[in-house]
Amino acid sequence: MSDVDFASLLCSRLCHDLVSPVGALANGIEILADETDPDMRAQCLQLLADSAQQTANRLKFFRLAFGAGGGFSEQVDVREAQAAIQGMFAADKVKLDWLVTLPALPKVAVKVLLNLSLIAGDALLRGGALRIAAERAEDQVELVVRAECPRLLHGEVLRLTMTGDTASFEATPRVAPALLVRQLLGHSGATLRLLEPEPGVLVFGAQLAA
Repeated sequence: MSDVDFASLLCSRLCHDLVSPVGALANGIEILADETDPDMRAQCLQLLADSAQQTANRLKFFRLAFGAGGGFSEQVDVREAQAAIQGMFAADKVKLDWLVTLPALPKVAVKVLLNLSLIAGDALLRGGALRIAAERAEDQVELVVRAECPRLLHGEVLRLTMTGDTASFEATPRVAPALLVRQLLGHSGATLRLLEPEPGVLVFGAQLAA
């Protein structure tokens, strides 16, 4: 896959996740322009506020996960990553357990953590639990993202992407975060694990240089 194709997949994924809240903003403004009932106007204003917040949350997440968020430093404050993940899943029925106690993580580790969280969140078809952990052991950083719900939806395409075999299927925007994880880990010589210890549980693990 060329760099242009990969960039196109990332842009398509970003647009896909932004079209819903931005569309709600446009609809809310259109309704508000013609609405005179005070109660309906109040509901429209609340819709606009919620959609604007959701759009801002997703942009913040994608800036850190896909772009150059975190500045030029090699280390990123984990509070930025926590806020981005919490904002991304605030509108979903996802219980988030944040188990990262380190004050900062390497920028590559933060990008991997956010993209693994996005992949795991996508697998929670009707909500569930998302547990995110990171710890440092000597010169290594261990990342773990665990998704749990009665019905997980991740598919064979995503599994193949996570294990590195991308030759047997046509890539879609949905697997763009997984492809990005592969590239990030490949450039840093890191390892990636995908486990399903029991039905309804999916665990991603990555080990990177600290």
